[in-house]
Amino acid sequence: MAQEPKKTPLYDTHVKNGGRIVDFGGWALPVQFTGIKEEHNACRTKAALWDVSNMGELLVQGKEALDLLQMLLVNDVSKLYPGKLIYSPMCYPHGGIVDDLLVMCLAEDKYWLIVNGANIQKDVEWIRPLVRFFNGTVMEDISDTIAQLALQGPNSVEILKKLTAYPVEDIRYYHGAQDVDVAGISCVVTRTGYTGEDGFELYCQADKGPELYEAVVEAGQDHGLVLAGLGARDTLRFEASMSLYGNELDENHTPLEAGLGRTVAFDKGTFFIGAKALMEQREKGLETKLVGIEMVGKGVPRNGYKVFDETGEKEIGYVTTGTYAPYLEKYLAMAYVQVDYSRRGTGLTIDIRGRKVPAKVVRMPFYRREVKKK
Repeated sequence: MAQEPKKTPLYDTHVKNGGRIVDFGGWALPVQFTGIKEEHNACRTKAALWDVSNMGELLVQGKEALDLLQMLLVNDVSKLYPGKLIYSPMCYPHGGIVDDLLVMCLAEDKYWLIVNGANIQKDVEWIRPLVRFFNGTVMEDISDTIAQLALQGPNSVEILKKLTAYPVEDIRYYHGAQDVDVAGISCVVTRTGYTGEDGFELYCQADKGPELYEAVVEAGQDHGLVLAGLGARDTLRFEASMSLYGNELDENHTPLEAGLGRTVAFDKGTFFIGAKALMEQREKGLETKLVGIEMVGKGVPRNGYKVFDETGEKEIGYVTTGTYAPYLEKYLAMAYVQVDYSRRGTGLTIDIRGRKVPAKVVRMPFYRREVKKK
């Protein structure tokens, strides 16, 4: 018998608001409310609100917590201080990716890992056996106790300012604050985002999630805020060329192949899982690389479609994510291709239902917001 998808604390709220519920990685979540394109463009121009309570939160603390995380993650966690976040892949010994995650330093020797919802159990099973080798260090899966909202878009600061006396406009990118009173609810507030826009993540106790959600909705009424679902979240992250685990990231590709070489801290001075394989790959050179593709001919480059050279004779890769980019109004794709075909401007073809459709390699990210200088 198929297992029923899990429900976030906001499930009933989504049903009440007309969200079209789908099973996403074992979670019952809204794919859209008013429409993917409308929700997508609202985030680019005004603001949008998501329930991302399916994401996992793992609490790692103890006197050797930093040593544990330095071994587990390819990035340099020692750069963190209370309130700072860092993004990092977590790799297998062969360099493939277990998961990609955020780490927030809550206090000295106390960290929060924010992991992909579909990977929570896998991540726990990967990390738990290693914790016992680090004295006085424990890991706790607190995912079920936390609701997480994502408020994104250029109006997100003004919306959040209506709900708190805390100077949220002063929170820097990839930083956060704890014990922030938002609409009378104690929250952890971070400023990262998965849309290419400015915005915040609000973490609170699970049972307070619906109340917080409704408060944000009310505060956003005069700022063009829309409720948004998984569909727009995917097109937004894709337009901003942000990788998704299970598409661009998996156990068969390394951070170097995925264009995440900047996150691999070869010089951090401590051993980390996957270091040997990644170092060898860096020295040998890549054979496969993630690239951006723009369609030249007519056709939608769907996930899994085969990529060929310009002649259409030689198969050189496959599409990881491909769709219509609503704000840019183009048909785009991300794909793994042989490195000889990864140079910008290189002509390619994509097999779309038996038709070889012309395309070309283009720069990523496809979309980059303009940052206003203060």
